[in-house]
Amino acid sequence: MSTVLAYTSPAIGHLFPMVPLLGELKARGHDVHVRTLRGQVPMITALGFHAGSVDGRILAIEATDYRAGNPKAALASSVETFTSRARFDAPDLQRAIADVSPDLLLIDINAWGARIQAESSGLPWATFSPYTPPLQSKGTPPFGPGLAPMNGPWGRARDAVARRLVIGAVEKLMLPRINSLRAELSGGRLPPVTGADSMFRTAPLMLVATSEPFEYPHPDWGADVRMIGALAWEPPAEPPAWLGEATHPVILVTTSSEYQADEAIVRAALAGLAGEPFTVVATLPAAQAGSAGAAKAAGMDRFGPLPANARLEHFVPHGTVLDRAAVAITHGGMGATQKALSKGVPVVVVPFGRDQHEVAARVVAADAGVRLGRKNLTPERLRAAVYRALGKAPGARRVAAGYAAAGGAAAGADALEELVRVRR
Repeated sequence: MSTVLAYTSPAIGHLFPMVPLLGELKARGHDVHVRTLRGQVPMITALGFHAGSVDGRILAIEATDYRAGNPKAALASSVETFTSRARFDAPDLQRAIADVSPDLLLIDINAWGARIQAESSGLPWATFSPYTPPLQSKGTPPFGPGLAPMNGPWGRARDAVARRLVIGAVEKLMLPRINSLRAELSGGRLPPVTGADSMFRTAPLMLVATSEPFEYPHPDWGADVRMIGALAWEPPAEPPAWLGEATHPVILVTTSSEYQADEAIVRAALAGLAGEPFTVVATLPAAQAGSAGAAKAAGMDRFGPLPANARLEHFVPHGTVLDRAAVAITHGGMGATQKALSKGVPVVVVPFGRDQHEVAARVVAADAGVRLGRKNLTPERLRAAVYRALGKAPGARRVAAGYAAAGGAAAGADALEELVRVRR
């Protein structure tokens, strides 16, 4: 059996999807070590893993892209965040390797420095992506703006133009920073990457926590990119007593676990669904993550008196709520959106940024929910979107079946074990 060292970026939305995969490895007899958020270490230890915190200086570098005034500025902010963290997560992983002596590394796609260190280490390693990675693919729009797939010559022409504009902007911002890091952190041993694809495909294997029909077909991605389906997981918890008292279908409303000032979704849902025949359960999970920015989301008194049919929580296990849910309203984060779809619950997606426009586009393409633009977010429009989403349950169930067919944690563990055997 092998010793596995997993390293996550500082976000529960990246840790939680990795847990089922780590659990499968542990069940197969592998010795699993995890470096993650300090506040999640006791929970990970209780699950039977060896756990430790990532460098505290990484945790202090918060994502502030939500303050940007336009997409280009938001991208620049994200690049600054990830490169700043990289200077700490690279040596942090190096120390963990020295402590653990692993046979295999599993590195979060957003831990840029740790990925460089893993590539330099000579050890078998894989990237774990809880969201669709920004890789190019024939017949697929360029990743970022959330364009709908378009077939035929007009679609190919649109995608070609958009790809030059979108990917060109990404590469102009990212490549100088990432290549500077690669040279610095590897002591000049690693060659520069030449494009966005090569930046993210440095590992021999990438495990992606999604699958068709939610994800678009990518026959040209190759065997080194494995889509294994949604890995929905949350900390063990008893269902809240108040949930059993709900007499109407539940509408789950949730915002990002990495703060992005998206409380407007909760405000619109509370106002728009007041008096409707639903029980509205709204959550603000960024407060659970424990960052300073999350404290801004913690002031529940700022939402005023709640409607009689609503409940507002910092955190509640989404799984038990989704078992009773008719629709989930999300910000378009892959974790929350796929968790709903994996239970066959249709969604209303209100994307604010990051990869959320792409998630929303996939929801619409799979006919598993409704997209509502941030600029169109009003109580009345959100209410109408919920009623439209109620008719999308067949599409959500098709997505759930696709996730199951992809193999999940077992398929991911098979691929990792194959990687170690090949390297040996």
